[in-house]
Amino acid sequence: MPDRLAAALKETFGFDSFRPLQREIMEEILAGRDALALLPTGGGKSLCFQLPALVLPGLTVVVSPLIALMKDQVDSLQAAGVAATYLNSTLDEAEARARLRGLHRGEYKLLYAAPERLMLPGLLENLEAWGLSLLAVDEAHCISEWGHDFRPEYRQISTLRRRFPKVPVLALTATATPRVRGDIAALLGLEKARHFVASFNRPNLTYRVTPKSGAYDQLVEWLESGPRRGEAGIVYCQSRKGAEAVAQKLQADGVPARAYHAGLDAAERARSQELFLRDEVRVVCATIAFGMGINKPNVRYVVHYDLPKNIEGYYQETGRAGRDGLPAECLLFFSAGDAVKQRRFIEEKGSEEERRVASAQLQQMLHYAEASGCRRAALLEYFGEAVEPGGCGACDNCLEPRETYDGTIPAQKLLSCVYRIKQGGGFSVGLAHVVEVLTGAQSEKVKRWGHDKLSTYGIGKELPRAQWQEIGRQLLRAGYLRQSEGQFSVLELTPEGGAVLRERTPISLTKPLAQAKARPDRRDRGAISCDEILFNRLRVLRKELADARDVPAYVIFSDVTLRIMARDQPTDLDAMRRVSGVGQKKLEEFGAAFAASVRDYLRES
Repeated sequence: MPDRLAAALKETFGFDSFRPLQREIMEEILAGRDALALLPTGGGKSLCFQLPALVLPGLTVVVSPLIALMKDQVDSLQAAGVAATYLNSTLDEAEARARLRGLHRGEYKLLYAAPERLMLPGLLENLEAWGLSLLAVDEAHCISEWGHDFRPEYRQISTLRRRFPKVPVLALTATATPRVRGDIAALLGLEKARHFVASFNRPNLTYRVTPKSGAYDQLVEWLESGPRRGEAGIVYCQSRKGAEAVAQKLQADGVPARAYHAGLDAAERARSQELFLRDEVRVVCATIAFGMGINKPNVRYVVHYDLPKNIEGYYQETGRAGRDGLPAECLLFFSAGDAVKQRRFIEEKGSEEERRVASAQLQQMLHYAEASGCRRAALLEYFGEAVEPGGCGACDNCLEPRETYDGTIPAQKLLSCVYRIKQGGGFSVGLAHVVEVLTGAQSEKVKRWGHDKLSTYGIGKELPRAQWQEIGRQLLRAGYLRQSEGQFSVLELTPEGGAVLRERTPISLTKPLAQAKARPDRRDRGAISCDEILFNRLRVLRKELADARDVPAYVIFSDVTLRIMARDQPTDLDAMRRVSGVGQKKLEEFGAAFAASVRDYLRES
């Protein structure tokens, strides 16, 4: 079986080797055992079920959450010569019947469908007739309420599991904390399944947080500078109105952009996505409604125009950059005002538990945005992955370490204020109230609780409230304060904080984010050096071929494959066969055209 896997990998997809854990996952499935695979975006999740489908008898069914994802993967598979299809609501009755007839005749190896589609009358019986050999559940985190994109309809998959108990199930996701992984296993009956957890590290991505100050002007300057000019990217906005406003401004400034959010009708959303996939639109300005399952490999940057709600969603969204393994950038505009807006939304949530979870997630996001340590390490530690010391060399804090200053006096003031409030009557207050007392606020609560009579009242007027909030969060990260979780966040001294206060221990604090331009470093983290003129020439050819076939350009060849062509300059089919990503079907269909383009370029040069 392993030899058959390797042969199919080369012949169908044109690759000579597997990515980490791919072979082990496939062999587990071919042995008839369940598996849960956690591979980062760009780590090759799809191949883990696509390749076994070619080796196994019968049909592999892929449960997929998005219609666009189904079409995209089926287009790519068909271009590689794989018999794949999908069933969803975009098909008219005649086309759906034609595909069902093909399934009855055994013409397909893979079928993509949403979970609710598989529950339609008669389809479960059909799956028995079609010889179901593997059930792959893509984006499996959707089944868990603790995942960042819970979808109730995913709970229906358990029906399939009970109906076909001997068919192996492969659950796949790019982001899942241990709690979510446990949920996936329990809800899909995968208690005995082996878990394959790859590193969450995306070494080709750079991470940067920059202060939000005139965000739109900052965005335009960044998009139009350096290697980002002309490249495709996603700008995530907190609101639908914000996504539309940014897209309209970019269009007016000559940047091809479209908005994407759940408030648009389905046809307009599909149009925006299609134009982006086909490189007709350079930037999509979107809410979190956009992105899950987007298979576009050449997204060169992801910008968060507003503060994300949680780290898990942030990681998933940044992961849509650089799926092809080439260098890509992740930029977050940060403003304390965004945190205030998020807290208002949290206060409107219906239950105490929802508010508690959302508040804790927001706190984690604030710690990430304001931290002075390695951002990559912070993300990896969130997912429980051990991190080597020394920094990543590819985030703003590692490339341009933040300055520190003697923060003993402000730290003493804040810690003392927390102590005095507690001593003065055992009041349970959060950081926001402590800051009000420090800055001499005349709020109703300050007066009602008598905190305007404390010795620490107004001793911090020299600093703005936002800076005191940031200092407070630094002291939380340092372990001098702790914040209990409940309906209200309660701040109190830790034993370490009490000792620092009593002994007047010197404390070093990090200066707030400098008002600097975003200049993420893109030094050769996975870059493929090649003849850039030839690469752009091959891109033009690829676009022409893709347009003629009505598919996105990357369905023909990825940017990685084109860069290898532009580096190795294959001039005949034998040389073209050795290029990574050129399988047999694509060699037969496109090899001659690309080899001729290389020959013409060399002759002209």
